[in-house]
Amino acid sequence: DARKLHIGMVFQNFTLIPAMTVIENIALFLPDLGMVLDRKQIIKKIDSISKRFHLEVKPLAPVWQLSIGEQQKVEVLKLLLANARLLILDEPTKVLAPHEIAALFKVMRGLKEEGYSVIFITHKIREVLECADRITVMRRGRVTGQLMRAEASEDKIIEMMFGKTKIKQVERIIKAGTTSSKPLLEIKKASTKAQGFSVGLKDIDLKIFQGEIVGVAGVSGNGQKELGDLILGLLKCEKGHKFLFGENATHWHIGRVRREGAAFIPENPLSMAAVPNMTSQENMAVNNTRKYSRRHGFFIDLATALADLEQSFENLGLTAPPFLCPIKTLSGGNIQRVIVARELAQSAELIVAFYPTKGLDVLSTTAIQQVLIRFRNSGCGIILISDDLEELFSMSDRLIVLYQGKMVGHFKPEETNMVDIGHLMTGVRG
Repeated sequence: DARKLHIGMVFQNFTLIPAMTVIENIALFLPDLGMVLDRKQIIKKIDSISKRFHLEVKPLAPVWQLSIGEQQKVEVLKLLLANARLLILDEPTKVLAPHEIAALFKVMRGLKEEGYSVIFITHKIREVLECADRITVMRRGRVTGQLMRAEASEDKIIEMMFGKTKIKQVERIIKAGTTSSKPLLEIKKASTKAQGFSVGLKDIDLKIFQGEIVGVAGVSGNGQKELGDLILGLLKCEKGHKFLFGENATHWHIGRVRREGAAFIPENPLSMAAVPNMTSQENMAVNNTRKYSRRHGFFIDLATALADLEQSFENLGLTAPPFLCPIKTLSGGNIQRVIVARELAQSAELIVAFYPTKGLDVLSTTAIQQVLIRFRNSGCGIILISDDLEELFSMSDRLIVLYQGKMVGHFKPEETNMVDIGHLMTGVRG
């Protein structure tokens, strides 16, 4: 029905087939595809639309070889070639580098000038103010207000999103002598083997000390996940060594790493850190059976697990979801809240945080960021992997940049800027 009404959507998770070429992915989406694929005709259409809207792509390239920004262009091309006139973009800047975001906004402006309508869904207020003509704010599934761009400001939008609740800014408390001379984590010349479409890490040197946050910047798929997996023992060193808490941990498995004092906020909470059919309460308990088992392991103390989870939510300042329904029935943001609360309820010396504020609203994002800052100020070492450069700059004591599995930059935030980091992220410099 939506296609008949010329409505199309680019989802957060792209709907492309990696092994197929750009032209094949687009052809599968076209409503008038015949029995035989007329490649020349489709390429002609792609060239016409791509030049018109600055959506240049290589029609014969396999999708898996394209960057995230290029894959997003293919998704938009699919809709335009299928005659969509209203395009819905769901969090389109989430995994883009700064220069790719600027290119996307140029595409959106071009579409508007040609008479197309674009619905831009995002949590990022500054991006809304930069590119929207009219702004609609929703809270808990209801529209709370509409503004023209000329009337809008960050404060007005936040008030419409959360009422008159005051949102505190994240403040890093810089203490003299916060870090120790002995690292919690030390990686020496570590390399890993590439697996499938993932990259291998190449000669990584990294130290994490007590009382600091080290931010990891990079376009998705350039080794951030692999670095986290290496630290946690999910990925083996092909070369080099890893030391945790003063011991050689090169061959430690993830169970040992966690027992020794590492917490893990994963990239995909439901598939990597939860049992989908269990409740949030049960997921809290199975995460630490040593703590919650009773009677020699024949009984699990779910009541204590629930109390600890509730206490963690209170400490974090997060709105608690239902704890007694299967975790898979919760929204993505609520699943993330449960896993963050569970992990930060444990005593940890080192936190590996993959996108810890992903999917959260502004209040919850700020609460999580403040908690990480408190953990940092109490002496915890944190490695923060995020695709939000503003978050990385505001929270990190040091920044590293990964590109194609290599560490191509290492800075203090005050020594660099987002444009230079963006260039390193995309291989323009480095």
